[in-house]
Amino acid sequence: MATNIHSIQCLRGLAACAVVCFHVSEQFGGPFDVGAAGVDVFFVISGFIMWVTTAGRPADPWRFMSRRITRIVPLYWIVTLLTAAGILLKPQFFYGHVLSVANFVGSLFFLPVLQDNALNPVVIQGWTLCYEMMFYLVFTLVLFLGERWRFGVLVGALTAIVPLHFVLPAGYARAFTDPVVIEFAAGVVVGRLWLQGARLPLGAALAIAGAGFLLLAAGTLFDADLPRALLWGLPAALIVAGAVFAERARPFEPAALPTFLGDASYSIYLWHIVVGVLATGVVLRIGVPAALQPATILVGTLAFSAMLYPIVEKPLITLLHPQRPKAAVKARSAAAPGAAE
Repeated sequence: MATNIHSIQCLRGLAACAVVCFHVSEQFGGPFDVGAAGVDVFFVISGFIMWVTTAGRPADPWRFMSRRITRIVPLYWIVTLLTAAGILLKPQFFYGHVLSVANFVGSLFFLPVLQDNALNPVVIQGWTLCYEMMFYLVFTLVLFLGERWRFGVLVGALTAIVPLHFVLPAGYARAFTDPVVIEFAAGVVVGRLWLQGARLPLGAALAIAGAGFLLLAAGTLFDADLPRALLWGLPAALIVAGAVFAERARPFEPAALPTFLGDASYSIYLWHIVVGVLATGVVLRIGVPAALQPATILVGTLAFSAMLYPIVEKPLITLLHPQRPKAAVKARSAAAPGAAE
């Protein structure tokens, strides 16, 4: 089995860059709302990777959850602390952020305050990590089951909780049963098919991925009240499925930049708001012409957020996840570097 699925790596980088583009576009009143769908691509990828890296291996639920916590939490806490400091120092630059003792503590433990029935942590894009951690919790519980039961129970549980969202009263239970959780299940289904050796002709796989991108591009033509899981989640699932099966039909070696952006995708995603604030301050201070400000802020935000991967995130990974013996590494199931470990 391959040790790396390059298309997943490329999609991670693309999704992170799309989210940054969305927030810069939003800052200047631009039209790139579809960039927010990078989050949905991340959710599908997460389901895919978690299934592919655990299926057919001895189950160790405690190790699985501890590794997910040490992989996700330390950097998130660092960014939360720095964002809170930024809000205290320059609150006018952090529009829409909610900083209180309750929200700070709740954000650290993925139970931030609710606004309009939506999760609103100090690091505003951290709402997605709340759903990631919920998914990891469900996944951990499923690992206690026999292997032949895991797929059905996992997909069934993620699917079954969605109807509860429409009947539960406002609160955390309603927030965490949002239909967006079905996107993790979609990734698990794609991962199972991939592990079972399913194949598609290259043209069919590319057509599926292309259909996903077209649906995203045409999203503005649909009813804006459509659930996110349909509007962006379904296209995201098509993109991920098409990409991995296209790669199976025709393997490739990616260029250095897409590989680096994939590695740095978590750093880009977490850092880009606070880095974007700094970039905006610098751009205004040095007097960049208004017409050039969006592009300058975008490039600066992407570049600096990505560079924080080798400076901050990678040393954290090395510290908390020491390298295993080479034989164990070679035996690892397919996954994008950094995503599964």
